[in-house]
Amino acid sequence: MSKIQKIAVLTSGGDAPGMNSAIRAVVRKGIYHDIKVYGVFHGYEGLIRGEMHEMKLGSVADIVHRGGTILKTARSEEMYTESGQKKAAQQLMDKEIEALVVIGGDGSYRGAQSLSKLGINVVGLPGTIDNDIVGTDLTIGFDTAVNTVVDAVSKLRDTATSHERTFLVEVMGRNCGDIALRSGLAIGAESILIPEIPFDLEEVSEKLLRGYRRGKNHSIIIVAEGAGNIWDISSKLKEVSGLDNRVTILGHIQRGGSPSALDSLLGATMGGKAVEVLIEGKTEVMISYYNNQVIERPLSIAFGPRDPFDQKLYDLANELAI
Repeated sequence: MSKIQKIAVLTSGGDAPGMNSAIRAVVRKGIYHDIKVYGVFHGYEGLIRGEMHEMKLGSVADIVHRGGTILKTARSEEMYTESGQKKAAQQLMDKEIEALVVIGGDGSYRGAQSLSKLGINVVGLPGTIDNDIVGTDLTIGFDTAVNTVVDAVSKLRDTATSHERTFLVEVMGRNCGDIALRSGLAIGAESILIPEIPFDLEEVSEKLLRGYRRGKNHSIIIVAEGAGNIWDISSKLKEVSGLDNRVTILGHIQRGGSPSALDSLLGATMGGKAVEVLIEGKTEVMISYYNNQVIERPLSIAFGPRDPFDQKLYDLANELAI
């Protein structure tokens, strides 16, 4: 029998495909082990207001194929304050909930860490399309976002070919270029501009012109949102190359849609693992996909130095786009 009798689960920050799979796993794994599981609605903001209800088996039926999060999500400024953190912890204590599973990004992890200091057992699951959480090779939602970009750009390439134009496509990722790099390599982008590597528009221009000289009349350039203002990049590139271009910003479409098989699997295995570590009496841990395994790691790792950028993959993308 587990010493843990009640746990809660919430999603925080930006939504990501696969979150529902993680929620389902936490709820059903908990119920399987005779643990009462409470769903917290609207993230930390909802936790502070006490918006939580006990989840049943049917509460999570037929949700794994749905994007977004059935628990909804919101950003909470109050959770950054000591008074907000104490309110959140008290809401859990009032219902005798001993543990909280937090699905979200690094900001969500910091909220979990603050609750741990107030006596709540916490486990963090990496739920963000940006793939920017330290200590895990993949985050829930990242694979789906990459596939969404690939699908969208494949359609844009038809228009780029028909009109013989260069398209600059902005993708999400904040200050992490993983979505741009992996989607750009997958679709054969002529250039990939990311925040981790300084870029020279003269070099980008020369690559475009080389293509045109050999008869290539269209190009796709993937631009990570953290690499700079895409409208400025577009204007300067047009000035340097003399070639017309068009800008497409994919925006929040990258967060939506049914999760890929990989993200559904990540959500399920990470959610199940979260309940396991709580049953074992552990706290202040994160669940990571690391070296092809779903494992537990100290939550503090998430606040350390960023993992090394995949320079080899970036170099390969450049070599293939000569």
